[in-house]
Amino acid sequence: MMLYLLRRLAAVIPIMFGLACLVFFLLHLIPGDPVEVMLGEAAHPAEKEALRRALGLHLPLHTQLWHYVQGLVMFDFGTSIFSGRPILDILLERLPATIELGVAALAVAVMMAVPFGVLAAVRHKTVIDFGAMGFSLLGMSIPNFWLGPLLILIGAVWLGWFPVSGREGWRSLILPALTLGVSMAAILSRMVRSSLLEVIREDYIRTARAKGLAEWTVIVRHGLRTALLPVLTLLGLQLGALLSGAVITETIFAWPGIGSLTVEAIQRRDYPVVQAAVLWISFLYVVVNAFTDVLYAWLDPRVRTEESP
Repeated sequence: MMLYLLRRLAAVIPIMFGLACLVFFLLHLIPGDPVEVMLGEAAHPAEKEALRRALGLHLPLHTQLWHYVQGLVMFDFGTSIFSGRPILDILLERLPATIELGVAALAVAVMMAVPFGVLAAVRHKTVIDFGAMGFSLLGMSIPNFWLGPLLILIGAVWLGWFPVSGREGWRSLILPALTLGVSMAAILSRMVRSSLLEVIREDYIRTARAKGLAEWTVIVRHGLRTALLPVLTLLGLQLGALLSGAVITETIFAWPGIGSLTVEAIQRRDYPVVQAAVLWISFLYVVVNAFTDVLYAWLDPRVRTEESP
């Protein structure tokens, strides 16, 4: 198990290096000059050149990349062009809000997906099954940038139950968590249904029924535990996608997380902050998926056996 864990962790390093290089070059292809954003177009050319040299933007791209990678190795993300603050401090201020939203959205997704998926599998080809899968199809079809304003209109404007935006108490978390969690719940519920349908046809399920166990005991204690193994892999992938989707949701609800920070930095042409924010999101995505692989291998030893040399 330890060897498997080390291999997974070693694979993260080249992936993150490639992501850092890719983000660096893509951001420098974006039109616009951060120096003009800071000083304005009417600034004197000498002032612009002096600031460009102070920020190191006059150096060739490969030299800037080398300095950037050196800083990453030392956990130095640089300084914000717009505010002049260390980027690591800015990220640490925004990270708790993103984690809070991600955990809440994940809880919403699991609490919706597991009951819907189980009911759809147990009541296969009934009205309940068709209704649950209809909800799943609807949830996957609605984009966040449409669902978010719709929830604001209903929950905040019409009913007045929740704040329109911001991060002030648990009530302000509900609408963005629903916006992120519904689409994830739709995908997970379909996987729970299909996986449970395969499991309940197995011999050990028939044996459990023959022993006289209650139907829900058979489904939950014997069937669901096995059926959740493939769901776990999908859950890890969806959690990474959830973090990237938080960029749109945080912007809609003015949620002070890394996603909204990324959009603000792009608008200001604050290249170092954008690089650091995208890199953090990518890092969380990769780490979550690596952790999911390790957890899956721990739950199912066959995975470790198949990959052993």
